[in-house]
Amino acid sequence: MAGPVASAEGLPRAARLTRSAEFRAVFGAAERHADRYFTMLAASSPTPQARLGLAISRRVAPRAVERNRLKRLIREGFRRHRRHLPAVDIVVMARPIACHTENATLSASLERLWQRIIRSCEPC
Repeated sequence: MAGPVASAEGLPRAARLTRSAEFRAVFGAAERHADRYFTMLAASSPTPQARLGLAISRRVAPRAVERNRLKRLIREGFRRHRRHLPAVDIVVMARPIACHTENATLSASLERLWQRIIRSCEPC
């Protein structure tokens, strides 16, 4: 049985969007990055670090196991890229086709989207 995730590898509360007002702020003033599997909305953050919010609806992934798989993949990608991301709040939404796609394809899609966000915010 695996132990708890080390703090350096985890996703601390400060790196997550937790309030509906934070989500509304991103939805209201976001730059959109999308492909056939995911849509990422990025808006400048009032905090000095990148923060992640997940919006995986039941309409997109009806079964909890599907929603959780998508969320795990997204969080893992965010953990790997967090130190390279500027101070932005990011909300990730999945499209219905993502439920029926293998993890390797979804990870590659997320990788491209993380790189787009990093490049688009370089001059920031």
